[in-house]
Amino acid sequence: MEKMKKPLKVSIYTQKGGVGKSTITTLLASVMHYRLGYNVLVIDCDFPQYSLSNMRERDKGTIMNSEYHKKAAMKQFQTINKKAYSIIKCKAENALETAVENIDPQAVQPDIIFFDLPGTANTKGVLTALQAMDYIFSPITADRLVVESTLAFSKAFKQLPPSESNSKVQALWLFWNQVDGREKTGLYKTYSDTVQELGLLIMKSGIRDSKRFRKEIDDTVNYVFRSSLLPAESQLLKVTNFDLFISEFLRIVHL
Repeated sequence: MEKMKKPLKVSIYTQKGGVGKSTITTLLASVMHYRLGYNVLVIDCDFPQYSLSNMRERDKGTIMNSEYHKKAAMKQFQTINKKAYSIIKCKAENALETAVENIDPQAVQPDIIFFDLPGTANTKGVLTALQAMDYIFSPITADRLVVESTLAFSKAFKQLPPSESNSKVQALWLFWNQVDGREKTGLYKTYSDTVQELGLLIMKSGIRDSKRFRKEIDDTVNYVFRSSLLPAESQLLKVTNFDLFISEFLRIVHL
């Protein structure tokens, strides 16, 4: 009997608020599940706000109240014949066992599980969960405090003894988010060089800043960007450089 392949465990993680970890988790999960053919599971451990679980509830209401999004959802289901990915809410300390409990051996197995964890590393269960990840991706912005905080955490985290539950070599990647085209490119190069000098990995694809990241679907706009039930539209992925980010992400995680 062929051994079942374990799903990849991935977290978009940062200790700094407002850098976009939940938004990027949603965009990645939705494009991968609805457009690229992967099976996704999301574990929302970001207590107490549980932003992804709450977004799912808002998305359901929006789609029912918008003809544009209702038609898009119906077309999507008819095309891929696949349910929405599950978003399971739990505390960080129960994240790993909750993920296992929600994988049905009789059903289609997830290829990847995204864990949305609280930004405070000393919250119970966060470090344990992070140490069990196969990949961690940390967004940074061209802000000195954000970069310094992320570098300090990344260096400290990599020096922790390996987790017994994960014998694989763990990969931690940094990436630029909210890239402002008006910023001097030399600033990003200087920060990127510093990251590499510290022996940390940084992605080549930076995500451009856009007000679309701060706006969910609603019944006033006829496009889709940040949604847990529909994937972002291709032209919007291209405008924000998210299409290149996804391609590089998939190469890194070998999917």
